[in-house]
Amino acid sequence: MTHWIVLPIILPALLAPFIVLAARYHITIQRTLSIAGAIALIALAAGQAWTASDGTVTLYQLGDWAAPFGIVLVADRLSTFMVLLTTLLGLAVLLYAIGSKWDERGRHFHALFQFQMMGIIGAFLTGDLFNLFVFFEVLLIASYGLMIHSGGAVRLRAGVQYVLYNLLGSTLFLFALGAIYAETGTLNMADLAGRVQLVDAGDNVGIRVAAVLLILVFAVKAAVVPLHFWLPSSYSEAPGPVAALFAIMTKVGAYAIIRVYTLIFPPDLEVTAGLQGLWLMPAALLSVAIGMIGILAARHLDRLVAYAVIGSMGMVMVSIALFTPEGIAAALYYIVHSTLAAAALFLIADMVRGGRADLALKAAPPVPGAPLISAMFFTAAIAMVGLPPLSGFVGKLMVLSASTASPLVVWIWAVVLGTSLIGLVGFSRAGSVVFWKGKATPLPEDTEQPPAPSALSYSAVGVLLSLLIALTVFAGPAHNYTRAIAAQLFERSAYIGTVMETPGKLSEGSKEY
Repeated sequence: MTHWIVLPIILPALLAPFIVLAARYHITIQRTLSIAGAIALIALAAGQAWTASDGTVTLYQLGDWAAPFGIVLVADRLSTFMVLLTTLLGLAVLLYAIGSKWDERGRHFHALFQFQMMGIIGAFLTGDLFNLFVFFEVLLIASYGLMIHSGGAVRLRAGVQYVLYNLLGSTLFLFALGAIYAETGTLNMADLAGRVQLVDAGDNVGIRVAAVLLILVFAVKAAVVPLHFWLPSSYSEAPGPVAALFAIMTKVGAYAIIRVYTLIFPPDLEVTAGLQGLWLMPAALLSVAIGMIGILAARHLDRLVAYAVIGSMGMVMVSIALFTPEGIAAALYYIVHSTLAAAALFLIADMVRGGRADLALKAAPPVPGAPLISAMFFTAAIAMVGLPPLSGFVGKLMVLSASTASPLVVWIWAVVLGTSLIGLVGFSRAGSVVFWKGKATPLPEDTEQPPAPSALSYSAVGVLLSLLIALTVFAGPAHNYTRAIAAQLFERSAYIGTVMETPGKLSEGSKEY
C-alpha cells in the first residue's frame, strides 16, 4: 500500500503545530516553512494527478483496515484534479499574504493556513462520508480563524454569521449521516453505492430524506441561492488573501455534489430518481441571476467580487444539475476558471484597498501602481464575465453546449446570456469609477502617498492570471481531461472495485461477518 496519498494531508497537519510551537515569534521562519510546504504540496499533487491521469484509482487504507470497516482515502482523476487546483491556488495566496504583509497583522496566520489546506485536501481525498464531515469541520474552524485574522468588530460580526450558517449545515450533515447509517449500516462511499441499490423502492423514505439533506448541506457550502446569505459579508470582510483562498471553499460543496450524486445516488437510481434535478437547476439559474445583479448593484468593490463568486457558482451548478458526462466535464472546467478568476479579483481588490480609504465605488485619488493594477483588473473582469477570448468565454460555451439536450435549454441560454450582459455592465462601471475617474481626482494637500504594492504581490496575481491564460490556450486538452474525469465518474466500477476488493487486516471470513 502506497503512503503518498496521505502525504498531502499529513504534511500541513505536521507543519501547522510545528510553526506554532517552534516558530511562533519568528515570522521569517514561518514564511520559509509555509512556502516550502506549499511547493511540496504542489509536487505531491502533480505526482498524484499524473498517476491518476490514465484512469488508475489508488487506495490508502488508514490503519490497513479494509473498507467498509476502516476509513479510506481514494485518489482518482476527480480528487487529484481538485487537490492540484487547491495547491496551486494556495501557493499564489501565500505569496500575496507575504508580499502584502497580511501575515503580520494577526497571530498564527501560517499555522491556520496549513490547517485550512489540510481540511480542503482531506475533503477531496476521503472515501468516507463521516470523514468528509470531519474534514468539513477542520476547514470550517481554520477558515474562521483566518477570517477574523487582524481583528475588527465588522470582521468579527461577519465571521460569526459565517460560522452560524455553516454550523447549521454541519447539523443537517449529521442528521443525513444518521439517516444513511440507519438505512444501510455503512458510511463508506463505495460500499454505499452498492447498498443503496438494494433498498426496497417501496420503503425508501429514509434514503430519500438523507439524499435531500445532503444536497442541502452541499448547497450551503456552495452558496447556492437561497442558501447564499452568508457569503457576501463573509468574503468581502475577510482579509484579501483569505478571501482569495476561500474561492476554493465553495468548490468543496460542488465537488461533494458531483461525488455523492454520481457515485452513491446516480441519476438512474430508482430510489432517489428525480431528487437532484427537482430544484437544483432552478436554484442554479437563480444563483446566476442574483450573482450578476449583485455585481451591478454593489457599492463596494469587495462585495462586487463576492457576488461574482455567487454568480460563478451558479454557472457551475447549472452544468452539474444536468447530471450528464458533458455537463460534469463543463462544470469541472468552469470550476478551475472561476476559482482562479475570483481569487485574482479578491487580491486585486486588496491592492486597491491599500491605496484608498475604503473600497466604495466612488471617485478617489488614483491608487499607487494604478496602471498595472487596472490592467490586471481588466483581464480578470473579462475572464469572470465570460467575454472572449479568455477561459470564462470558453467555459460558458461548454456549459451552453452541454445544456442543448436539457428540456430547460431555453431558460439556461436566456439566463446565462442575459446575466452576462448585466455582469459586464457592473464590472465596467466599477472599473471606470475606481481607475478612470480616479485619474481626474487629485490627492488632497498634505496627504502622504500610500505605498505601492510589493513585487511579490504583483507576482502572486500574475501567477493566477497566467494560469487563466494557460487554461484558455490549452482549453482543448483541459476539456478532454475533464471529459475523461466525467467518464470515470459515470463508470463507477473502477472506484468501487478498488475500494471494496483491496484486502486489508480483515480476513474474508471477518468481512462476511
